[in-house]
Amino acid sequence: MTHLFLYGPPGTGKSTIGRLLAKSLQLPFVDLDRIIETNAGMSIPQIMEQRGETAFRDMETAALKSLTAEKENVVALGGGALLREENRACAETNGKILLLMAELPTLLDRVQREPGKRPLLAGNLKNKLAALLEKRKEHYASFPLQLQVDGKPAEQNAREAQIKLGRHRLSAMGEYDVMVGRIGDPTYGDLIVTDENVAKYHLEKFNGIKSVVIPAGEEHKNLQTVSRLWQAFLENGLDRKSVVIALGGGVVGDLTGFAASAYMRGIDWIGIPTTLLSMVDASLGGKTGFDLPEGKNLIGSFHPPKRVIADPSLLLTLTARELRSGMAEVVKHGIISSPDLFAMCRRGMGWVKDNLEEVVKHAMAVKIKIIEEDPYEKGFRAALNLGHTVGHAVELVSRFELRHGEAIAIGMTAEAKYSARVGLASQSAVEAIESTLEALGLPTRIPENMPREEIIRAMRVDKKKNAKSIRFALPVEIGKVELVNVEDLEAVIGE
Repeated sequence: MTHLFLYGPPGTGKSTIGRLLAKSLQLPFVDLDRIIETNAGMSIPQIMEQRGETAFRDMETAALKSLTAEKENVVALGGGALLREENRACAETNGKILLLMAELPTLLDRVQREPGKRPLLAGNLKNKLAALLEKRKEHYASFPLQLQVDGKPAEQNAREAQIKLGRHRLSAMGEYDVMVGRIGDPTYGDLIVTDENVAKYHLEKFNGIKSVVIPAGEEHKNLQTVSRLWQAFLENGLDRKSVVIALGGGVVGDLTGFAASAYMRGIDWIGIPTTLLSMVDASLGGKTGFDLPEGKNLIGSFHPPKRVIADPSLLLTLTARELRSGMAEVVKHGIISSPDLFAMCRRGMGWVKDNLEEVVKHAMAVKIKIIEEDPYEKGFRAALNLGHTVGHAVELVSRFELRHGEAIAIGMTAEAKYSARVGLASQSAVEAIESTLEALGLPTRIPENMPREEIIRAMRVDKKKNAKSIRFALPVEIGKVELVNVEDLEAVIGE
């Protein structure tokens, strides 16, 4: 079971944050100290006084081992629960550990509010707490996942804990879990849908599960491929209780999700994205569909997956171009809502490659927050279309010679420049967007030989149109966009 353990010094708010985290993820919350007290029939101070610290630590070990055999929980651990190597090994084997940390004044203020509950700190509290932190300094520093909790409300810390742990529970459009981590034992589906490129690298990880392999590429995102999937579902005996796994990028996810949405009036599917673009964008939100010759995603449905598992190790087989393409969506999420994420993007591809898991977690969290607030694109979710109205058109007119992310990078730059021309964005914001995309190796200009009239025509057919104008998500500053209806499309793509 993948338990979520919150650990750290006394006063970091493990129980408070843990309860909020458990509520958000719809998981049980467990305070390990309370289990020990229940088992012993006495309080922690009483155990320490009557039986000693060694006996307490033995009870702690027994309680932890028993707990890890149960279903998944959010667990608040005592401040020294993982000092024993066997305890730490048990927790690391059975879940993820997030260390909560705070400065001494914060801890002192919080611990003073609950006198008598922490026997190891009895006496001169300030000196005892400082000595405990110093003694455990190397121990606490050895945990890779850490969250500094000072100066932030518990709700913010709980949200940041979700990002650090790579766990989310979506509920606005059907309920399903999204998790960042290893795919583990892949025994949770009846049929895998993947493409010929992904199959070469990753299909063997799913030995024992039947599969159907489709041609790779956006040009195959059509009704013919959907029909082929339906036929494969029938040939493999799938029924209403079956589960299909979409193993691949955005094209595989969109096609599989749509085929699942209509097969026997809807069956479950699981998304295992294998590209950066699909991990941070396409696999989230429940949009499925396929293309018509006139435009992208003109046919589709809302049919969210049962689960999404994003394993950053799968990205290591991507080509440099494919990885750069995915970064366009990451930059987009930073522009929309996260200056911190945008700052990560500005560090360049070298840093990104070394920190893929962190990039995936932060970019994924931006989209999840937006789609949970507006699942059916009635309002601000349209901000996720930043760069896409121009980008989709450019991608289509290029006959898909441009990758999706490359086209979106061009679209974001064009729309940012237009935003500045109409007085919304500052020139410094435009320069930051353009320079960041260029530093990541992404194009920022419409190819000179690309017919402008074809781009305009494709934009008018785009799915985001209405009767008189097209709604654009225009950047105002890094972390903020505005939705604006535009009639003069020529002005958008003009320099």
